[in-house]
Amino acid sequence: MFHELQATPSTVHWGYFDAGLKPALRIKSGDIIRAEAVTHQAGDAPELMMDDAVRLLYSSIPEDDRNPGVHLMTGPIYVEDAQSGDMLEVRYLQMLPRFRYGTNLAAHWGLLYKEMGEKERVTIYKIDPDYNTARALYAYNFPGKYTVPGKITKRGTCTCEPALNGVRVPVRPHLGTAGVAPDAMGRVSTVPPGAHGGNIDNWRIGAGATMYYPVAVPGALFSIGDPHISQGDGEISGTAIEASLNVIFQIVLRKDFHFPSPLLETPDTWIVHGFDDDLDVAMKNAAKDMLHLLVDKHNLSQDDAYSLMSISSDFGVTQVVDGRQGVHCKMQRGIFPPKDTDEEI
Repeated sequence: MFHELQATPSTVHWGYFDAGLKPALRIKSGDIIRAEAVTHQAGDAPELMMDDAVRLLYSSIPEDDRNPGVHLMTGPIYVEDAQSGDMLEVRYLQMLPRFRYGTNLAAHWGLLYKEMGEKERVTIYKIDPDYNTARALYAYNFPGKYTVPGKITKRGTCTCEPALNGVRVPVRPHLGTAGVAPDAMGRVSTVPPGAHGGNIDNWRIGAGATMYYPVAVPGALFSIGDPHISQGDGEISGTAIEASLNVIFQIVLRKDFHFPSPLLETPDTWIVHGFDDDLDVAMKNAAKDMLHLLVDKHNLSQDDAYSLMSISSDFGVTQVVDGRQGVHCKMQRGIFPPKDTDEEI
């Protein structure tokens, strides 16, 4: 079955996952959803990144109800028969920008905030759909400190300057934040990533990719948000090019396997994720989970898997700006012999 999930005041939640939230949509395994993911930074250029529906979201959700995180989430989606210990297989099929504009904020939580003079700077980008690239349209210094999610800054209140003249960056739409509700009481911030998914900020989670999320509560309660149109590994300024997306995805409930952390499948690679406040520990967590994948799903011995990881896997820093830092580990799928059956993970 196909479902439409628009972002309205009754179908979004700002800054949190919550196992007690009323579902915005109920589905069965195999259903396909077209959902609106709205950026929490549309206020950086409201004349370019807002329409009436987006303005309604910003005006109807009080600033003091946008916590403890910052991301504007659509959902949650209740998946029939999903229970703790299951996995959600989310097949991302399409991600289309809602507008032709996005914003990058060099924020106070960015890696080089002090080195950059402790200022916060907004750069507005415009998409060229003919070439699938984005260029900087203008930039300005944010007045004060960016502390209120969804702060609206009108263009006439700041001095706009040209930026990145002639530079073009590839547009690769993806979701910075998506996941299931953690098994916890009350609100859980969208900012740190974890076993539930959350703010992973891996630009590879786009159309054509499949994510596997460990289910923690009945119904899974899956939500999406923090849409991006481009980002580099590390996300060092604190944000990507933040821009609203319309996303089509299919959710399949899997009861035949379990994995301890969010697992990403692309056409060419398996990617596992490790998280911790300490980047070294995040690296070790990613390594342990890749070892788990190779042993349990590819029937390698631990010794063989460890050797293979050292010569074939690529580790990268996913992000260093979300409090809990992220490392991803990629393994090429094509190095394994073909299976005799159509067996999936």
